[in-house]
This record gives sequence, C-alpha cells and structure tokens, in this order.
Amino acid sequence: MIKLIKSGVYYSEGTLVKENVAFMVEAKKREAVKGTMAYRILDSHNKGDVNDLKISFDGLVSHDITYVGIIQTAKASGLKEFPIPYTLTNCHNSLCAVGGTINGDDHLFGLTSAKKYGGNYVPPHVAVIHQFMRETTAKCGAMILGSDSHTRYGALGTMAVGEGGPELVKQLLGKTYDIKRPEVIAVYLKGKPKKGVGPHDIAIALIGAVFKNGFVKNKVLEFIGPGIKNLSMDYRCGIDVMTTETSCLSSVWETDDLTREYFEIHGRSGDFKPMRPCEPAYYDGAVTVDLSSVEPMIALPFHPSNAYTIKEFKENAEDILADIEKAGNRLLKNQTFSLRDKVKGKDVFVSQGIIAGCAGGSYENIAESAEILRGKSCGNGEFALSVYPQSQPVFKSLCDNGYVSALTCSGAVFKTAFCGPCFGAGDTPANNGLSIRHTTRNFENREGSKPGEGQLSAVALMDARSVSATAVNGGKLTSATEVDYTRKIKKYYFDKTIYENRVYYGTGKPDKKAEVVCGPNIADWPEQIGLADNLLIKIVSVIGDPVTTTDELIPSGETSSYRSNPLRLAEFTLSRKDPQYVGEAKAVQADEGVRRREGSLPEKLIKKIPFALPENISYGSCVVSVKPGDGSAREQAVSCQRVLGGIANIAQEYATKRYRSNLINWGMLPLVCRGQKFVKGDYVFIPDAVKLIKDGAEELPAKLISGKKVKDVVFGTGGLTAEERRILLSGCLINYNKNK
Repeated sequence: MIKLIKSGVYYSEGTLVKENVAFMVEAKKREAVKGTMAYRILDSHNKGDVNDLKISFDGLVSHDITYVGIIQTAKASGLKEFPIPYTLTNCHNSLCAVGGTINGDDHLFGLTSAKKYGGNYVPPHVAVIHQFMRETTAKCGAMILGSDSHTRYGALGTMAVGEGGPELVKQLLGKTYDIKRPEVIAVYLKGKPKKGVGPHDIAIALIGAVFKNGFVKNKVLEFIGPGIKNLSMDYRCGIDVMTTETSCLSSVWETDDLTREYFEIHGRSGDFKPMRPCEPAYYDGAVTVDLSSVEPMIALPFHPSNAYTIKEFKENAEDILADIEKAGNRLLKNQTFSLRDKVKGKDVFVSQGIIAGCAGGSYENIAESAEILRGKSCGNGEFALSVYPQSQPVFKSLCDNGYVSALTCSGAVFKTAFCGPCFGAGDTPANNGLSIRHTTRNFENREGSKPGEGQLSAVALMDARSVSATAVNGGKLTSATEVDYTRKIKKYYFDKTIYENRVYYGTGKPDKKAEVVCGPNIADWPEQIGLADNLLIKIVSVIGDPVTTTDELIPSGETSSYRSNPLRLAEFTLSRKDPQYVGEAKAVQADEGVRRREGSLPEKLIKKIPFALPENISYGSCVVSVKPGDGSAREQAVSCQRVLGGIANIAQEYATKRYRSNLINWGMLPLVCRGQKFVKGDYVFIPDAVKLIKDGAEELPAKLISGKKVKDVVFGTGGLTAEERRILLSGCLINYNKNK
C-alpha cells in the first residue's frame, strides 16, 4: 500500500530510481537537486543564500483565534499598513462559547484593522480559512504563510506554511522567514482509488506510515506520479491539507488540466501554470503510494497516526479499544473511561458522525455522502450526523444540486462554515462517547471534553464516505466499500457573488484615519524583560508523554474566546495536563518580581541554592517534556508560559519547527537535553548565559540542583541563527523590533 524509500532518488520519465542505482555523477546530481518544484518555488522567494533561506511570502492568512494577537504585536512593533495581502477570516470564534461580547469584539477588531491597515476580512460563517484561500488566493508557484497549522494549498501549486503568529508579524514588518533549505521528499502516487475510498483514507494511511518514525519531519512533500490524474481537485486538496499531520513543513503537487479547470471555475484562469519536476529531479527520499490498494481507514484516539484499516480495527476492536481506554484513564487518573462497551458482537457502534472543516466539508465529500444516504435514515437513536460545508459557495452549490435536501431528509443536520468540531468548540459528544469525524485532528481533549472535571469522550478520524455509510446503519461502524451507491455527482458551480456581496476586500487600500475598535477583552501584551547575564530556572512541570501537543499546553475549545487577552488566557495554561502549573509558575514570577524591586531574590529561595549566586541574574520557570509542540501552530502554547514568567523549555527534541520558533519569538530558550532525568522542583543555573548566546555558543554548560545535590549538565540550543539570538536576548520579538 505505502512504501518508504529512505535513500535519495531520481525522478525521470514518470519513474523513480534509487540514487545507488542511477550512478549519477556529482555535477548532474547538483543540477537534479534544483529540479524539484519545491526548490524552484523556494528559490524564487528567497532573499538569502542558497542554503540559508530568507523567504518573503506572497500573502498571509489568519483566523479569529490568532489575528488579534498578531496585529497587536505588529502594532506594538511599529506597523503602519499591511505590506502584502493579508486575509483575516472568522471560522474559529464564530460561536459564543463563553458568553458576553468577546467573540463579536474580536470580529469588529478584525474588520476595523482590515480597513485601517489594508487587508481582506471574511465575516463569520462565510468560509473556513483554508477553503476561502483555495477559492480566491492560492495560485501556482506562490507561497502563503498562515497562522494556522493546516495552511496547505499544495494541490493548487502553492507552497503554504503554517506557523505561529510572530512569523506573520515578521512578514508584516518587512522581515523574512528564515530556515535552512529543507529536504524534499517525493510522494509518488500510482493507481486509482477504489469506490468508497476517499481522500481521508489516503491521508490517514500516509500519516500512519510516516509520523511516528519522523521520516518527513520539517521536510517538503512533493506529490508526483501517474496516480495524480486519477484524483479530482477536491480529492487532492483533501489529502494535501492533512499533510500537516505528518509533521512536514509544506507540500506541493504537479498541476494538470484538472488544476487548470479548478482555476477557471473560480474565475482565476490567469493564476494557473503547468508545474512538474525537471528531468531528472533529485529527492532526499520517497514515499510510494499505490492508491488502488488503500482500504477505508480509521485513525483511532488519540492521534491521526493511530491508523488502522476499518476491517482490521473491527476484527481486533476489543484489544485495540482496551489500549485506548488505558490512555484515557491516564488522563482522568481513574478507571471510568469506557470504549469497549461500544463493541457488540462483531460490530462497533459510535454515537456521532461529523463531516466538517478544511478537510471534510468539501463539495465532493458532502455530495458523495448524500448519494450514500439518499432515501435512507440516520436513525432516531443516539447516533447523530452533522455536516459543515467549507464555504457558502460550496453550500449554495450543494443546495442547487439537491444534496442538502437528500442529506437533510436522511436526518443529517447542516451547520455553517465553522471549524469548531476540529478543536472542541462544537458538537462535543457525551462522556464516554465515541465520535467518527472527517476533520483534521483527534488529539486528547480535542473534541471538547474536560478530563480535569471527569469528562472524557473520544474521536476517531474517518473519511466522509465511511462516516455516511455508518450513518446508514444508525451508528454501526461501516466501511463505504460495504454499501451500494452511485459515485457520479453533479458538477460544482462557484458563485462569486457570495463573496463580492459580503467579504471586505481592502488589500492595498489602507485608511490611516480609520480607528481600530478594541472591546474590553482585547488587551495589549504585558511587558517582557530581556535576559540578565546569568539564569536561574525552576522546573515547575515535567511531562513524560512521548509527545506533547499544543492542545495540552493550552487547551482549545472554550478557551479560544480569551485569546485576545494574554493574562486571562494564561490562566488555562496546562490546565488539562498539570493543573498545578499556573500556581507554581506564578510563585516563581512573584519571586522574580521581588528581585527586580529589591535587587535580590528572596532569602528563602537563596537558601535552596547550595552555592553563591551572582547579582546579575534572571529567575524564571521552565516546562520539561520529551517532544513538545505537535499539532496546532498557535503561539499561545508558548506565550502563555511567557506571560507567567517562563524563560525556557527543556526537551529531548521539538515536535515541529513552528513550536520551536514560537519559543524563540517569545524570548524563551529552546533547550535540548537527552538522557537526563529532571524532577519538578529542580533548579537549573546557567552562568554567563547571555555572553554564551551572544557569542554563538551551541551548548550552554549548567548546574542542575536537585535537593542538595548539584550536577553538571549541558544544554544544546539547536543551532540558533544570529537574529534568533538577538530576539532571545531582547526578551521577545516585540522588544527586538522596538529596540531596532
């Protein structure tokens, strides 16, 4: 089904050849490296040298969880107007999860900012962030930076990257996105998917093959091969958006006549151009996917990489669900989480189905689901099916072609273009419930449950076709290959007047006299102080999980409404993982406050350190984890720690580049240390830290104080660039820009 080639390969005349077979001379190889689509796109946007890239993007995009903080940060750094197209969408805080005017205030802030600084504004319920960008903005050969991790438009020939907000701030201030040239992995597609197999099935199989082994981490995936022509554009986009879950940096696909037709349908034929690798093109590795052999898949809780075929899962459901129950009970710290009760004989029953968001809510996914459910019923029991089209144009075409009617009559409920089910702000199942969803993620707590309050349900990812086949059987888990239906659907028509009549298009038209309206919840960032010469760090939380997601660092769901207020949001930091964290961090922050006011740390703290501390010292808190930062790009996973006095993370490695970048941009040291055990309450003393960082040191010698024992340890910094060092020494990106 899927095979990994872990050595270099050449691509020529539609086939892959391993490097050790090709006997290519070194000069030819150097040229072949430049033959990938990714190399050429990066090169055309690069202002740095050939290996140390400094990328300027063609456009930016944010949604209403992130754009307030980004604009506030940029404004504090001297923003006058948006220098490149910047689109503000409203698909996350669309519902008032916590009451009050908070979400509406954010939206008014977005609209007035678009008017003042010259941007585009998409009102709530009109389109989810990535569908709007596909329909209106992505174009062949372009690069787009988004403050959402699923910023992926590779199927349309656009290399898009999801990053934390500070990286967008840099672009707004005329700076660049600085990275080492990434490796490029070929994803070679052949064959044709069988009836009942959808894009989520291909994506889940791919994620299952490459995530846990880190094969494509921080690399670019380049989709090539004869199988592409057998995939519609909706199908390609559905696979492409899920590449985020492989932990890759970005993606790009070969384009063809179907791509050309997509741009024509959306009135943008000029944005198309043929794209394919040169011959030969060299790749640093490859993934081969036989589309015809992929079966309907399910990604079980609590990660998209927990992948099985539906058939395999059903045959081993008791054993597999027992393992998931154990993971759930570790979250609850008791034995009340139950999933095996969903197994009845040889069948598994689920309580909910969702088809939604940037991955699930496409025209073809929903239309084909309607054909599966046409004339049938979802039943009147516990199982319920909700459908969220990606945009109003998609919804209108579904209405015009009769698919909304077919699904509504089956008992499915239609909702607006809203990303809520993807991050726990809508359709949270009952306690111990099991939901199947064509959405992007199924992390712990992602569906909105609160383990700290004894509430936990679970989400499994499945393709819309199998979700609908399950609905036909009233919640009995069913593969779409087990039901009979017509795959032939009516042609999609894009009605541009929907956007023309509702979206504010202000790119290139800033109004300096306009006032940005800030509601009472919207607050400026509190002051962050730069590092002193020496650092004393208290470890206030130790997380031993193999991977720690950004959802665990700062929960999503109802907390999203507070993302415009750094201090209020910070109260939720690690609340579902380590409820004592906030209090512990505040205690450290209070002692640092004493030092700043009185010139020295409190005596009770000094007595805990078995050697004399220098006068010029910063004191802050630290979180230790194995591999933090998987998942969302949200900067708040870091900024909340910083607001509470955090000055470092210690990890064996960082799950994503974007999380590490967020640490640096918020003035927190991204320390790496393998093989050393840390205990909550330990202290780390790093002498001459500022000098070492300023001088370009790759390692920071330190003292680990555990009780009365002192041990020498060494922390790696992971190859900081000169600018990253300056940002850290300034205390955060805001300070760095102010100082300049």
